[in-house]
Amino acid sequence: MKQLVLDIRPDAPPTLENFVAGANAELVAAVSLLASASTARQLPARHVYVWGAPGSGRSHLLRASVALAREAGRPTHILAAEDVDDALPETADALVAVDDIDRLAPEAQIALFNAFNRSRGNGQSLLLAGPAAPLGLGLREDLRTRIGQSLIYEVQPLDDASRATILATLAERRGLRLADEVVDFLLRHGRRELPSLLAVLDALDAASLERKRPITLPLLREMMQQGLEI
Repeated sequence: MKQLVLDIRPDAPPTLENFVAGANAELVAAVSLLASASTARQLPARHVYVWGAPGSGRSHLLRASVALAREAGRPTHILAAEDVDDALPETADALVAVDDIDRLAPEAQIALFNAFNRSRGNGQSLLLAGPAAPLGLGLREDLRTRIGQSLIYEVQPLDDASRATILATLAERRGLRLADEVVDFLLRHGRRELPSLLAVLDALDAASLERKRPITLPLLREMMQQGLEI
């Protein structure tokens, strides 16, 4: 794992620094470049489409990229698909991010298509996210074609070795000893999305402190019997 976060609590503000890159180093570099450019006219590719399964981190990347662009002084807009009506912002040189584009209503799909057409003139960049490659999106054909002309990245999932390293590192930074059997159990039987694993670690941390017991498999099983969902 080439990038390990400094602060990846579930409630931590999303940044590119606290995104666990794993096999996504090129993707992180691409969205960083997109966000830090003052105008899309400076970029070899002015639009980026990021896709991946729920929990893969694509929404994190959108929010982090918008935050980076805002810090760099670039105008930004970020919208959920459900919030897009018949027009998107036309702010010159803005980074416009739209999440879950598979949920765009028919009039919103036209709005996004028009935003693609305007972007060369107004210097905008579009950063889009969805659950599937362009061909798998249930959108109008002309819009899918325009999305397909963007720079496209699939968010690659973390492997178990990366997940285990993250959990062990975070536990160590909290002064906890996380038994290997606990990590193995969570990865074998629990939800594998990183936010879920971190939430379980928070619960284990609190229980260990309250009960003055080390974090072991018996403690985890006891908590599960009391309602902890892993």
